[in-house]
Amino acid sequence: MKPAEEYIYNAPENYRPILMHLHGTIVRTLPSVDLKFKYKLPYFYVDDSPFCHLNYNKNYVDLVFKNGQYLTKYTELLVVDGRKKMKSLRYTSLEEVNDTVLVAVVKDAYQVRHKKFYGN
Repeated sequence: MKPAEEYIYNAPENYRPILMHLHGTIVRTLPSVDLKFKYKLPYFYVDDSPFCHLNYNKNYVDLVFKNGQYLTKYTELLVVDGRKKMKSLRYTSLEEVNDTVLVAVVKDAYQVRHKKFYGN
């Protein structure tokens, strides 16, 4: 098993289902995404560039978007938490995950990233 997958599967029991669901949804939404293990966290890469990452601590799971300051979908649900550029979707239970919001934000982040790097 790869280190990024180990991070997900070895997460605390209360966060493992959230991490697995987020991972699966991201991969289904963006099949070309590449999961790597950087900075001791699972990072999703698009075209060899970091796109978003998963993180958990004792209180929640974060799906962190690198260029979060440019996101336009469901911005009222994005957590800034003192960060200047990154924003995240934050969950404490699997039941809190709204797949409509999750997919829309992942697609928005991909489009933002694509526009930023490719200008279209």
